[in-house]
Amino acid sequence: MEAIIIPKDQFHDLITKVDLIHLQVSILHKRPEEVLIDNPEFIDYMHISKRTAQTWRDERRIPFTQIGAKIYYKLSDVMKLIEQNTTRNLTSDVR
Repeated sequence: MEAIIIPKDQFHDLITKVDLIHLQVSILHKRPEEVLIDNPEFIDYMHISKRTAQTWRDERRIPFTQIGAKIYYKLSDVMKLIEQNTTRNLTSDVR
């Protein structure tokens, strides 16, 4: 058996990407408005801090549901947030 050695930070990056792919594949069979992700998944998906997620909730940038101490987001709302904040390249022929 052959072993591959990679640095610890690259291993953690790989695991994070695999987890994200797993999440995306597991929700493909559901409609986005039916899929809920919790706050840690939202933070990982958006590559933001807990504080940024809290600020976005406080500023009403993203709708959320709170049950006890647990916070959930609809995947459709996360996708809408991304779409609303996507800027389009105005020049298509940049050389």
